[in-house]
Amino acid sequence: MTRKILDSTRIHPAIENETGGSADCRNTVDAVEKAIDEHAIVIIGMAHNPFPKKARQLLDAQGLAYHYLEYGSYFSEWKRRGALKMWSGWQTFPMIFVKGQLVGGFSDLKKLVDSGELKKLLG
Repeated sequence: MTRKILDSTRIHPAIENETGGSADCRNTVDAVEKAIDEHAIVIIGMAHNPFPKKARQLLDAQGLAYHYLEYGSYFSEWKRRGALKMWSGWQTFPMIFVKGQLVGGFSDLKKLVDSGELKKLLG
């Protein structure tokens, strides 16, 4: 199912930058898209959130390489993270991509590792 997104023609130009339309937000989404095209596993996180760190530790323990992108903390870069949330539809961090597909957050990754499905996804 395709997610609905408010058409940009229905957003007043004075607030466009507040809705993810700024160059910084577009550049953030572009950087993530480039990373998921170039790396088998990508983790997008934020400082001071323990779950991106747990995801990285889990992959480290499995001996799996990943690319990590970090966007601010609870107090900074929230617009960039908001743009990623609107783009992906995933509302929490980390956002984890495997072979270009969003697989969820830390608990979802753990389930994939525990079931052996992650290794199948990686080929």
